[in-house]
Amino acid sequence: MTGRTAATRVVITGASSGIGAATAVAFARRGAHLVLAARGTAGLEDIAARCRGAGGEAQVQTLDVTDAGAVARLAATARDTLGGIDVWFSNVGVGVVGRYEDVPIAEHAQVVTTNLLGHMNDAHAVLPIFLAQDHGIFINMISVGGFVATPYAAAYAASKFGLRGFSEALRGEMSKHPRIHICDVFPTFVDTPGIDHAANHTGAELSLPPGSLAPETVAKAVVRLADRPRNTTVVGAPAIALKFNQFLAPNLSAALMNGFMDSWARKADPGADSSGALFETPSDPSGIDGGRRHPERRRTAALLGVGVAAVGLAALGAGAWRHR
Repeated sequence: MTGRTAATRVVITGASSGIGAATAVAFARRGAHLVLAARGTAGLEDIAARCRGAGGEAQVQTLDVTDAGAVARLAATARDTLGGIDVWFSNVGVGVVGRYEDVPIAEHAQVVTTNLLGHMNDAHAVLPIFLAQDHGIFINMISVGGFVATPYAAAYAASKFGLRGFSEALRGEMSKHPRIHICDVFPTFVDTPGIDHAANHTGAELSLPPGSLAPETVAKAVVRLADRPRNTTVVGAPAIALKFNQFLAPNLSAALMNGFMDSWARKADPGADSSGALFETPSDPSGIDGGRRHPERRRTAALLGVGVAAVGLAALGAGAWRHR
């Protein structure tokens, strides 16, 4: 509920690691009452213990968000246990990296099912509760990949573009309910264990670009939405530049990224292809942080973001000159 600063009743899916886990702990520090859901029991118990240590109350529920019935039961249980739901953070996300034709179609399908239909299941379960209580905040974790296409991650791009459209449609439907908010969060690359869980068909070891965000940075932005809901929240300076560039030259950034990925795949350390955690749940806790950040490179990342925006402006100027 807007304005609540303590005892906020929060449900988080995808809460066992990374951004979901960091957000759970951040809400716990405010004394929130939490229901945490994910596929991995060990990871959930680890994060629930951290939340209790931070001053919150936390319950866990093992859940696969692709099971619509299970998500509906989670929502009903959370409502009954907490006495209502103020915030639902729909955070589950998976990925597969590789050229489209090299990735098994079953893995593409799993990415879209999880990242898009999983979030749709979340919304379908909680919106009737929000409507009945006449308030609630639904927060969709999307990604800057919802604005900028990501070569070597075509299914991920499809799911995130679709999720952005889904959220916009929901906002339209909820426009006559001013106390119900649909909020989207678009971070750039975030250093979470998710990269270790991703499926990989590149023949190279996966890594992150310089300047990747800490999960806690994104968590702060999510928690702020509980007090001040807004439609769109972009986290990370390069994301702003990339989003701007997408409107100016929609195909240029994807072409540049494809060239970058081709070069990276040739130069990166060799890695074994695998389906990662797409179909199997990690048996051990993964924690919050991915451990790959290099703070000294953040200036490089910021300059890269500015450079991408400059390329977009140059393309726009060239187009205007050709038009003249």
